[in-house]
Amino acid sequence: MTVALFDLDGVLTSTAVLHRNAWKQAFDAFLSERDPEGFDEFTEQDYLDYVDGRRREDGVRAFLHSRQIDDVPAETLAAIGEGKNDLFTATLERDGVDPYPGSVRYLKAAQQAGLRIAVVTSSKNGAAVLDAADLSEYVEVRVDGLETASRGLPGKPAPDSFLLGAELMGVTPAGAVVFEDAISGVEAAVAGKFGYVVAIDRVGGGQADAMRAAGADVVVNDLDELLPA
Repeated sequence: MTVALFDLDGVLTSTAVLHRNAWKQAFDAFLSERDPEGFDEFTEQDYLDYVDGRRREDGVRAFLHSRQIDDVPAETLAAIGEGKNDLFTATLERDGVDPYPGSVRYLKAAQQAGLRIAVVTSSKNGAAVLDAADLSEYVEVRVDGLETASRGLPGKPAPDSFLLGAELMGVTPAGAVVFEDAISGVEAAVAGKFGYVVAIDRVGGGQADAMRAAGADVVVNDLDELLPA
């Protein structure tokens, strides 16, 4: 395999935490307005089960459906997602973002070994995150939420975004390895019949087992575990 397709948030950068916190604020605001007396807060498990790795609009629908909330107008669904994105971008601009040191070590080693690198992310903030983390220099091709939306492609767990990444890099899926931290992303890579699927477990608990069940070939806690000792 000559090409590596990396998810971004939670794989290369710590922005998954920023996304989760922004989603919590946005969903809790909606839920508390809908039921001020007794709403159940958005949890980390909700993020992992319904939002992580998915397109913004898909995540909103999936989470609300999990709470049996299916009567929300389209403009309200869009407003929840836009509110979340405003919270995320404000935090990104204020605090910046750090790449995972182990991921940077792996990117450098991969580049030196001649592995070509692309980023495939559902986020529409892919360029801003890569720039903020000083990772753009490693990336030959970026497929993000803006690109898939412009092409009308479905988001993860459909394989289309990864397939586009492989196409733009000039390889078949079998010639590429996918690196993912979301179950939906692992499922997308498996559905696309990619040559190898590496899952990164940043949360613990039963996540590693769930990743293996979804089809990951290997699960690590950090990318530099894949480097020679």
